[in-house]
Amino acid sequence: MNLQRDYVPCVGAVIRDEEGRLLLVRRARPPAAGTWSLPGGRVEPGEDDAAAVAREVREETGLEVVVGGLVGTVERSAGADIVYLINDYACQVFGGTLRAGDDAREVRWCTPAEVRALPTSPQLVESLEAWAVLLP
Repeated sequence: MNLQRDYVPCVGAVIRDEEGRLLLVRRARPPAAGTWSLPGGRVEPGEDDAAAVAREVREETGLEVVVGGLVGTVERSAGADIVYLINDYACQVFGGTLRAGDDAREVRWCTPAEVRALPTSPQLVESLEAWAVLLP
């Protein structure tokens, strides 16, 4: 039995608008294709987390962000002893035009009730609630 696990560093962005809605993307590709999640993805070689978050948000949503503090971390199994280690950061929008791009099928601002009603990626709602991001 192989207990070795390969961790893949990933990042996500917790972005709210002036009304307190959360920005979500509908994933077009695995993992979790077709579900709604935070904008984000893999950290590329030579990137730090902040650079990866800003790049992923720009690619998936068309928005430019300032990356703030770490909100929380989740581990998501990708099968075959591979685990995505996802660090989610608070971000503030400072420019760009909202549009779905890269591996995002759709992008939209969601109220907490809408987030809970959407088909979301594994652990998303539970993590956001635990981090006090998704309030009643």
